[in-house]
Amino acid sequence: MTAARAAVEILKREGVTNAFGVPGAAINPFYKALQAAGGIDHTLARHVEGASHMAEGYTRSAPGNIGVCIGTSGPAGTDMITGLYSATGDSIPILCITGQAPTAVIHKEDFQAVDIASIAKPVTKAATTVLEAAQVPGVFQQAFHLMRSGRPGPVLIDLPIDVQLTEIDFDPETYEPLPLYKPSATRAQIEKAISFLLESERPLIVAGGGIINADASDLLVEFAELTGTPVVPTLMGWGTIPDDHELNAGMVGLQTSHRYGNANFLESDFVLGIGNRWANRHTGYKLDVYTKGRKFVHVDIEPTQIGKIFAPDYGIASDAKAALELFVEVARELKAAGRLPDRGEWVAATNERRATLQRRTHFDNVPLKPQRVYEEMNKAFGAETRYVTTIGLSQIAGAQMLHVYRPRHWINCGQAGPLGWTIPAALGAVTADPETPVVALSGDYDFQFMIEELAVGAQHRIPYVHVLVNNSYLGLIRQAQLGLDINFQVNLEFENINAPELGVYGVDHVKVVEGLGCKAIRVTEPDQLLPAFEEAKKLAAEFRVPVVVEAILERVTNISMSTTADISNVVEFEEPATEPGHAPTAITPLKV
Repeated sequence: MTAARAAVEILKREGVTNAFGVPGAAINPFYKALQAAGGIDHTLARHVEGASHMAEGYTRSAPGNIGVCIGTSGPAGTDMITGLYSATGDSIPILCITGQAPTAVIHKEDFQAVDIASIAKPVTKAATTVLEAAQVPGVFQQAFHLMRSGRPGPVLIDLPIDVQLTEIDFDPETYEPLPLYKPSATRAQIEKAISFLLESERPLIVAGGGIINADASDLLVEFAELTGTPVVPTLMGWGTIPDDHELNAGMVGLQTSHRYGNANFLESDFVLGIGNRWANRHTGYKLDVYTKGRKFVHVDIEPTQIGKIFAPDYGIASDAKAALELFVEVARELKAAGRLPDRGEWVAATNERRATLQRRTHFDNVPLKPQRVYEEMNKAFGAETRYVTTIGLSQIAGAQMLHVYRPRHWINCGQAGPLGWTIPAALGAVTADPETPVVALSGDYDFQFMIEELAVGAQHRIPYVHVLVNNSYLGLIRQAQLGLDINFQVNLEFENINAPELGVYGVDHVKVVEGLGCKAIRVTEPDQLLPAFEEAKKLAAEFRVPVVVEAILERVTNISMSTTADISNVVEFEEPATEPGHAPTAITPLKV
């Protein structure tokens, strides 16, 4: 068979059932093999970067998934670099397959010949241009081994067109995936880690995205319950413990944090970090504030991650699931022996803060205040909802005010944060799990970056609801410019000559969305939000396409965040909630 056909057969035997991409001359032999082999559904993207983000959304939606994105030579590969960067930053395995010019002319500046392997190396676990057809099976086998072993991450395989077409001997029936490498904690290491927990009075667990990657959220909750230890989920670990669990102490950080989360953290005296990387949006840049007065144990699958940001008191290189299995085992034994301290008073104190330190969401303003949008989203979208979003004030406010109850129900590119990510990632997420309702969240600039991918949802009948909060501003950048006393090149407003009813809000998103084959609803008043969300769910179910609900916001809203990179100094630009009616969808009713 051709080397291209061998590659497709390996994909199938590694569990791949879906791929996202854009064909082109240099990758057409691979597409021919994809068609001939069958068994892998292909979604045609409108932009190759979009295909890479679809692959990310696909991977993030279910344990064991590996999204595959495919493109031709030259700019297709460079377009996918952003997706590879996003995936590597968040430890997400995706496989990027690119076509390449014939081997004899790669070095001759041939049409669309670029050294994509060298370009991709810094943002992948491996990037290889395969120059010998007989190596194709081994390179693909190794790719899946690398993506799944240790800290997960993306791989790029570049296939010259002549390599794809070369006949090789390959027996797919006897193919076997390579065994995976995952470091595992020892009993002695876990016992030492727990000794720190037993010595503390006010312990916390920081639960990172590694727990979700390892499919170990149930074990985390069991360990927390056994030991009575409150949990701080990171942004990437949100959903490891339900928001309404009494041991959920809230999120911590400079931006995507809760008032009570930061307050609880600053009262702690010991922190057990599992599957997290101490990202600066979580710790703040003033590490002395974050670390002072408390001890740390850090468990991470990547040994070089231990001590990378600050030196913990003890570090363990281990897969989160392997570690948590032992944490639960030891905790059960300690509980049976009556050696676990009563944490009731500490847990009650964390819940008291959750009941008193809340942000206001209920506003009746027109134009809309964004907080009201998230309040109505909490009413309209239940615990089964999977949220998808990227970066911006919309994401920050959403993380402060929305509720997540299950792992993989908050899909967010945390490290890279590329604008335009949300639409394609949502399409990938729905493709991976059509039964779970998906709600995407974007500001107007993120939405416009890759708006063409909505046509993919229309063509392939991929339904979801997209909440678009529109203030015709680069809101997060505008807010970041406050410290420089500028407001420069962040205004998106203009008077659209074809839609004077929009005033200065510029782009008529409703017309654009409808032109791409989807449905759209515009909302200008707070009482219209909930009916619009309900109607959007019905339209998505009826027409099987993306449905956009655009909320016209006030032009300027400053969202709570630290202006000094210090988690003890988060500025509340709005008056906090002071009566229950100010935050009617809060997890815990406001205590006054």
